[in-house]
Amino acid sequence: MDIPRIFTITESAHRIHNPFTPEKFAVLGAALRLASGARVLDLGCGSGEMLCTWARDHGVTGTGIDMSPLFIGQAKRRAEELGVAHQLKFIHGDAAGYVAEEKVSVAACVGATWIAGGVSGTIELLARSLHAGGIILIGEPYWWQLPPTEDVAKGCLAHAISDFLLLPELLASFGQLGCDVVEMVLADQDGWDRYEAAKWLTMRRWLEANPADELAKEVRAKLSSEPRRYATYTREYLGWGVFALMLR
Repeated sequence: MDIPRIFTITESAHRIHNPFTPEKFAVLGAALRLASGARVLDLGCGSGEMLCTWARDHGVTGTGIDMSPLFIGQAKRRAEELGVAHQLKFIHGDAAGYVAEEKVSVAACVGATWIAGGVSGTIELLARSLHAGGIILIGEPYWWQLPPTEDVAKGCLAHAISDFLLLPELLASFGQLGCDVVEMVLADQDGWDRYEAAKWLTMRRWLEANPADELAKEVRAKLSSEPRRYATYTREYLGWGVFALMLR
């Protein structure tokens, strides 16, 4: 079980696999008023940076699940590095359908709502692991500004303009799903730059080390095109944030 190899190549040096920075995760952890010993579930946890730093800074315990063996290995090493391995468990597996054995205070899916078919299904899935009065975290893209054409939306790697909402509409949609929005922390352009631009050096170093690999041609094409595509489209039109929700 693994994610497509191209992602493990381009994001192998990332600690955070979305446009958040360590500072943004620190802001989010403080905003949630996390209590020491609180249990956190993170579906699609990537390399575990959110859980590891919150365990260090707030004393939480938790479980992270991800399909990538590379990322799960990185998460375990990060937990050891920060001295919090005894507080956390990282599982290589499919987060789709995963329900915690013990109810948690925070149930998160930060940037992987595809695991349950979108935001609505992911909220329903996370709610199955949540204590009454607990918090659901959803990481989701939205439009900074509405793309003028479908081609611009596709340049942001969306299938269509309808894939994402403007921020006010996204916030309203959570209410339509029976949730109160109780906090949000939004990525900024610096965070987008760190997420996207960091891939380019990783790709270049990988190409130097793997010139005969079967994916070398695809990686070369991405390295040649991604800087301009990102600056033209994603950086100008696409936002991303983590939204804290409580069921009504």
